[in-house]
Amino acid sequence: MTAADLLDRAQRTAEPVPQLSLPDVAAAYQVQHAVIALRLGRGEVLVGAKLGFTSKAKMAQMGVDDVIAGQLTDAMRFSDGGDVPLAELIHPRIEPEIAFRLGPGLVPDAVAPALEIIDSRYVDFRFSLPDVIADNTSAAAFAVGAWQVLPPDLGNRAVVLEAGGAVAETGSTAAILGQPLRALAALGRLARQHAIPVRPGDVVLAGAATAAIGFTAGVYTVRVAGLGTVTVRGTRG
Repeated sequence: MTAADLLDRAQRTAEPVPQLSLPDVAAAYQVQHAVIALRLGRGEVLVGAKLGFTSKAKMAQMGVDDVIAGQLTDAMRFSDGGDVPLAELIHPRIEPEIAFRLGPGLVPDAVAPALEIIDSRYVDFRFSLPDVIADNTSAAAFAVGAWQVLPPDLGNRAVVLEAGGAVAETGSTAAILGQPLRALAALGRLARQHAIPVRPGDVVLAGAATAAIGFTAGVYTVRVAGLGTVTVRGTRG
């Protein structure tokens, strides 16, 4: 069984696998493409891309000096206020994000508050840099709030992550590479280097604005100053 088959089965069965110990980043992106190809073969459709390790703290934690990219499909997208079944996930975590919608020329034409649910397919949520890239940067689910016209400044807007109505994490959009729009330039570079498709109409998750927290049963809301809110509910059964 190939590395892509192992990761795909882990995602479909919610049963983690040991680390793969892939040799390098180039090999890891090849596995990621194979994982996505399996999902597209079952009828899923690409709808965008996401960035990971966009905060200095996360880079330092992982011992890396560059961001990474993953791919989003329609099966990962949940509506604002929607229910996310916990039985389909292994050890999920949730984090607040900024989302962009790409227009002609791959220039963003709208922005929205967003949230991402990450769920490593590896045992104990432990992995090397190549392993997490191969695992599509732990992408599992996401939701996007109402789209807004791009404001003049996105660089330092307050971000709040609530769990069950209580504040769980606070942060700023400045945590995303100092300015979330920089994530688009980083994605463009990675897309060229690793053949990640990026098209007009795609959603781009720019990266987390706070630390991730555990995602369990209950309601989670992201609030971004001047941009609004987005909510999902973790459900059992």
